[in-house]
Amino acid sequence: MTINKLAIYGVLGLTYLGLALGYVPGFRMNRVTIALVGSSCLITLGVLSLQQAWDAIDSTTIVFLLSMMVINANLSYAGFFPQVLSLLLRFTRSPLGILIALTFGSGILSAFFLNDTLVLIFTPFTISLTQALRLNPIPYLLAMAGATNIGSVATLSGNPQNILIGSFSGIGFLDFMRALAPVAVTGLAIQVILLCLLYPNVRSTVSCTQLSIRKHRIFKPLFHKTLIITSGLLIAFVAGLPVAESALVAASLLLITRRVKPQRILKKVDWNLLVMFSGLFILSRVTQQLNLLKPFTYAVNSSAGLLGVTAILSNMISNVPAVLLLQSLIPRDDTQSWLLLAAGSTLAGNLTLFGSVANLIVVEAAAELGYQLTFVEHLRFGVPITLLTLLLVFLWIH
Repeated sequence: MTINKLAIYGVLGLTYLGLALGYVPGFRMNRVTIALVGSSCLITLGVLSLQQAWDAIDSTTIVFLLSMMVINANLSYAGFFPQVLSLLLRFTRSPLGILIALTFGSGILSAFFLNDTLVLIFTPFTISLTQALRLNPIPYLLAMAGATNIGSVATLSGNPQNILIGSFSGIGFLDFMRALAPVAVTGLAIQVILLCLLYPNVRSTVSCTQLSIRKHRIFKPLFHKTLIITSGLLIAFVAGLPVAESALVAASLLLITRRVKPQRILKKVDWNLLVMFSGLFILSRVTQQLNLLKPFTYAVNSSAGLLGVTAILSNMISNVPAVLLLQSLIPRDDTQSWLLLAAGSTLAGNLTLFGSVANLIVVEAAAELGYQLTFVEHLRFGVPITLLTLLLVFLWIH
């Protein structure tokens, strides 16, 4: 093996190790900079030309993700998400009722809007609610984090890996939803039962009379405009129109405004995630070109094998890189395998605290507010919910 090949394999291995850890010891680097630096080193080593690297980036995925971020930012500024959750909580006053409302409210919303945005908004909301009621916030934080992962399984727009799979497979929005929405709803119900078993105090059906739901500010012109455009977008999805183009049109219409400064919306866009995706596309192309996926070829030939490999890789290197690695092994017309990949990569995110970005956002946001959600505490919930939901997926799709 030549020195150049050793350098290439070394850079690729170190890059994926850094992506798995989320940092490089001794350096101030995160997953975004690791993916970008690794990609640039591989281009420098001649594995890909700059043009080939550019061609490796899937523009449909980037456009869809960017557009959904713009839409989510407008919904967030309009006060949509807290308003929906507050509305749900008006129908219940008990710890169990609040758990159910939080689970299904977060889960349903995450099916249509990116789950990372939801956890940023709902974490302080959940903590302030449990503080007011003097309830242990941990089961409710777990409910929200788990529900945003499970609920996002249901549609192509629920999370970044589903957006990727929609682009690669060509599965329609309605077909995808018809196949996986039952898994999401059943998974949310399983989560409620599991949390009731793990935390007896949440089983109480006694009304919390001191519950006072704070009214959230709504910017009515932006709220109405965003709601109309978002409803039109969902209709376009259901009608089978191209999802990326439809989302781009909706985002563009929302950016035509006299009320909101553009920088307020654009600063809500996760540019880091878009850069990381671009780097991961390049790394995935290099991995394919070097024929490093051969060991997985036989494993993904069965439903159980594909689901198992997806779950393991998703926790080793995160779910988006796992999808990018495995997508080249699945024929475009193999709908069952694409659905297993989507569900497996998403639900595996509940296994550990570091399994998904949504989990990490909850932990960091809770820590800033003075609450610690530990690795072991999450693992006690994460292992059974992941095993049960993956078994559900296997039985349902297989």
